This record gives sequence, structure tokens and C-alpha cells, in this order.
Amino acid sequence: MGKSRFHWLCFPFLRLTSSFWRCPLSKRSLIIAIVCVVYLFFMVSQIGYSQQHRDRRTDKEKYRHTRGLYHLGISDVLPDAVDLQTGASFVVPTRSNVVYITLKSKRLKPTNIRGTIRPKLRRKVRRSKSANSAFTQSKLAISERDSRQIKRNFAPHTSLRETNDGDEKYVAIIHKSQTDAEADSLVSSIRIYSQRAPPWFSAQDVKDMRFLADAKVLRIKEVSHGDSQSLLIFEGETVDLPITQKHTKLNNVCGGQCGVINNPVDTTEVFAFHLDRVLGLNRTLPVVSRRFSFLHDGQPSPVVSWDASLYPEGLATGWSTVKLTWGEYQSSLRQRCWQKKSTPKPDSGCSTIHHYEWSKLALFDFLLQIHNRLDKSCCGFRPRLEDVCVEQGHYAECGDQDHIQLANIIHRGHDPRHLVFTNNKGYFDRNEDNLDFRLLEGIKELPEQAVSVLRSRRLREKLLQSLFLDQMYWESQGSRQGIDKLIDVIERRAKVLLTYINAHGIKVIKMNV
Repeated sequence: MGKSRFHWLCFPFLRLTSSFWRCPLSKRSLIIAIVCVVYLFFMVSQIGYSQQHRDRRTDKEKYRHTRGLYHLGISDVLPDAVDLQTGASFVVPTRSNVVYITLKSKRLKPTNIRGTIRPKLRRKVRRSKSANSAFTQSKLAISERDSRQIKRNFAPHTSLRETNDGDEKYVAIIHKSQTDAEADSLVSSIRIYSQRAPPWFSAQDVKDMRFLADAKVLRIKEVSHGDSQSLLIFEGETVDLPITQKHTKLNNVCGGQCGVINNPVDTTEVFAFHLDRVLGLNRTLPVVSRRFSFLHDGQPSPVVSWDASLYPEGLATGWSTVKLTWGEYQSSLRQRCWQKKSTPKPDSGCSTIHHYEWSKLALFDFLLQIHNRLDKSCCGFRPRLEDVCVEQGHYAECGDQDHIQLANIIHRGHDPRHLVFTNNKGYFDRNEDNLDFRLLEGIKELPEQAVSVLRSRRLREKLLQSLFLDQMYWESQGSRQGIDKLIDVIERRAKVLLTYINAHGIKVIKMNV
């Protein structure tokens, strides 16, 4: 049986060879020549394909090398310059190795936002409005605790003086060991691996971030005025002044470039800055997370860039604010003030703010659920008993909403048409069934650039790239896993906002003003 099967398999081959040898010599030579030509063509094609694949791999390797610190010649010639064609900013890379952020990881278990983002709930001390001391009680407690840390780590020279801007507590910091300070400045906490920062950051943004994160601290001042919350300001070494300070004369608060040190629990300020830049709003001040060994027990604290143009008349006068009630704000939205470069009538009730600025503010505040500007009385959602609006009795004012004052509506002294978003304390633990839709009331248009980012499904990718630059904030939030939980919240709110836009027929237009 096996021999017959073998015979049937070999029979076609034997018959073909026998017929080949019976052919004339000319035909046999032609057949052999054709086989050789086919074989030669096959070999040449294989060699060409392998060479092309090898060249493609070489080009990829060259591209990857240019993403690191292998070609520093361009950075040395054009530090922090701007590409005239693309508008992207050239920056000096701060790392030599490259870390790629991917979006492949998915969690199987639901996230626990409350356990990772907000600290444990504790009973807050009620604020006393009748206190007339130079510094608030909270800041006094912080300064007393931090002064002991300063004495342990530094040799300070302190003095207390009064100026026209307010009371000022001045601490000049002198390092005991200059080698420790130099060692800390060798590696920047702002991680930029290529010669261009992400396109949503300007060259000035990168300079401010590097200053806030890496500048050597020369002195620290605690300044307060009246009953307002005191400011903890540090002054650092810098070569040139930021552009925003060229519009105002230097005052006694900051003689150069400074930063305002916030409380460690206000880390949402950092996330808000990156979200503002990714959405293309550009209305927040640069913020980074930084650790001071002599403050807050070494915990990372958000540091905001000091902008003197927000205080054109000095600290005694305060911010350049717009005073509006809720009813006046809704009336100004209907008037479309300053739209199409038309000057409103004196009796129209318009403020100095351009109509489009309110749309940008509403979108930004809704994604982060910031209610301390447009809804300080918490009328648009269910507040908790420990919220400030409930403790201070503002929630009871919701019965007469038209007379509730808006708060924290700030602009620069030389630019009254555009808002500046400050005190961006967002809430990530608020569920979708308790969102504050009052922030969107009266809004009929939203900025096209910001909405296009929300619709493109690239919000997560861009926020990851942006937040990765701030190494201190990235690590303090639990690295990739913690940052993903924050972005999850923003993505869910973005879906709710897009549904709201479609349901209410809100127009999406360009707002380049």
C-alpha cells in the first residue's frame, strides 16, 4: 500500500523529466534559460526589499535620536527661541532619556476618586470676619510652624515693616550650604525631552515654569492687607523680567520675578493651568508644584507666577476686579457687550469685560466645577455641610439670586477687556448627578478651539503630555495611575457638556479676541 502511494506521488515528476529529455536540444536550452531568468529576478527583488527595509529602520533611529539630547547644537544657538513658521517654541531639553506616554493601559476596577484626590474630611475652623490683625489666623499658624523649620534649615534675617501696600513680614534666606543648593539646581523638575515644548505652551510659559520650579529662593515675604488673605511670596534669581511686569512699575512687594506659594491642598491649581493651555483659553497664570524644605513640612505646594499688573494701584487697593450681581451679569450676557468692537451705551449696564470672556470662563469653571466666581453661594448644586458656602451662610442667599454678588472676577490693570482666572480650586469628587449647571446659565456661545479639543477625543493624550512636564506634580498625584483618575473625571464632564451643547443649541464659534 505504501509503495503504490509513493509511486502515484512520483509518477508526475518522472513523466515530466522523461518528456524533458525527449525534447530537442534547442527547446531544453530555452527552458533552462527561462528558469534561470526567473530565479535571478526573484533574487534581485529580495535583495532590494531587504535594503529598503534596512534604510527605513535607519531613518527611524535617526528620528528617535533627534528627540533626545544628541543634537544640542540647535538648542545652544536658539535657546527658548520661537519658530517663525510654526509658532512653536524652541526650548533646551532637560532630560537625555525619552519616556513615551501611551494610552493602552486600562483599569478593570472602578476608580476611587475620593480616596486619592481630596484629603480626609475634617472639621474646618470657622473664619472670624471681625479679626483686624495684620495676618489671618490660618496664616499665623502656618508661619509659626514654618518659622521653626526655617530656623532649623537656614540662617534667616527677619524684620517686620509696614508699607503703603500693607503689612509685610520679610524673611531673607541665606543657605548654610551652597553645595546643596547647586546640587538641587542641576536637574530641573520641568521635564522637556525634545527641542520643542508642547505647542499649547508659549516660550514665556516655559520660562515662567522653569523659574517657579528651579529658581534659587532669595527671600520670602508674607504680605497681607486688611481682612484679605495674606500672600506668601518668594523672590528668586532671574535674568530678565517677565513681559507682564513691564506694564507696571515695580513695587515694594516684588523687586524682580516672584512666585506666590499656596497651600499644599490646593493642587488643583496646577491641573487647572494645564487644562487652560490645552483648551487654548490662555487665561490662567503659570503654576507648578514645588517642594520647599522650610515650608509645609516639605510637602509639594502649588506656586503661582506673581503678576503685578493684577494690582495696578498696589496691594492696599487690591485686585482689578469687576463688581457685578447675578442679575447684572445675566443682563450683560443678553447685551453681548463689546462684541464686534462696538462700544456699549452708558446706560446699558455693561462692564469692561468682553462678551466672549464669559463663555470661556463658564466652560473652564464647568469642567473643573469651580463655583467661587459665578456661584459663590452654591445655588446650582447640593453643597455639603463642610463647604465654605454653607459654613459662612452664603447658601441661604439663594432665595434672592439676582442680588448675589459675583466674586473673583479679575482682569489686568492695562487690559480691562480680558479676564484672568485665579484661585482655580476645582472639585474632582463631585458626581455627574450633582454638577453645577448654573455656571452655564445665559451662555449662548462657546469657543470653537476648546470644544474641538473635547470632541477630538485627544483630551487625555494632550493632558498626559502636558502634566508629564511637571515632575513634582506628576509624582505627588500617584504618577500615571493617579493622573488617569483625574482625567477620567474631566472626560466624563466633557461628555456631559457636549450633550448640553447639542440639547440647548449652543453655538460653537471662533473667539479670537
